[in-house]
Amino acid sequence: MTVMQEVVVPSADADWELRDTEVPEPGPGQVLIRVHACGICGTDVWLTEAKLSFGPFPLFPGHEGVGEVVAVGAGVTSRAVGDRVGICTLQRGCGHCAWCTRAEPLDFVTAANCPNAVVTGMTARGAHADYLAVPDSATVLLPDGLSYELAAPVLCVGYTAWAGLRRADPRPGDRIAVSGIGGLGHLAVQYAKAAGFKTVAITRSEDKRRLALDLGANVVVGSGEELRAAGGADVLLATNNSNAAVVDAMQGVNPRGRVVLMGIAFDEFTVTTMPVVMNSLKILGSAHNGTQYLVEALELAAAGKVIPMVEVYGKDRIADAYRRAAEGKARFRAVVSYA
Repeated sequence: MTVMQEVVVPSADADWELRDTEVPEPGPGQVLIRVHACGICGTDVWLTEAKLSFGPFPLFPGHEGVGEVVAVGAGVTSRAVGDRVGICTLQRGCGHCAWCTRAEPLDFVTAANCPNAVVTGMTARGAHADYLAVPDSATVLLPDGLSYELAAPVLCVGYTAWAGLRRADPRPGDRIAVSGIGGLGHLAVQYAKAAGFKTVAITRSEDKRRLALDLGANVVVGSGEELRAAGGADVLLATNNSNAAVVDAMQGVNPRGRVVLMGIAFDEFTVTTMPVVMNSLKILGSAHNGTQYLVEALELAAAGKVIPMVEVYGKDRIADAYRRAAEGKARFRAVVSYA
């Protein structure tokens, strides 16, 4: 038996720990990936805390994994040994349920609606491990020049930010506001700026105001009222983990504007309908929205137009890395190296 290590969460709200296990063999249609890095997402925290659930514990987390193909299974032609790849969160749907027969893009909507969806780090083993075997179709090639440590966050949080902006369908001259400057928001600001839009950051944190400007924001405000006074926004990218903050930011959305909900929060989302109706606002939920947006997000990162802010930890510090992410202290993504 060839031994590797993988991260295990034995029970709800337990510390993450490394355990020895056997290196998997790639089956037909699969590739074996030597994981080089994997980010710790807010979703990983909520799964660990049992605020979200895709199945019973133990949990084998990690859906921001990147690495190198070291073996291929029978029938694989799209990937070769030596390819640098990212591992998609949604590997596949069941193919025959009511949702899957609609032939929708593979994204979190499939994960929510297909009863047998295979989701990395949720319903299947995750990428916080030395090796992982996945379908070749559940990988994307990494652009040349993009390091594993910077690529890892793009596999989920960068993908989410870019796909949300694309879902809003902004028009030339639109103003984009980003509410919340954290793991998701600091990338949303950069993606909006990279796409050529005037960008407004909304944050109440004094230490993040200067940072938001450095990331490319043209203006920084502290509330929806201040956003409205500064000219408003045609698109609000809501990246907060507080719905109350999103509702406040909506005060600055211009008539016929779009509000894109991308962050996950557990407080009530309570909106007065009159301003929504009278201003013909659209409120959209957005997940990953299709692999093409992941490819675009990676290309922008490879071009240096978007640079994730990461803290890199060795796998021997996995418990520290998780706790720092769970406590909201990581600036802005804890990434674990398995190289």
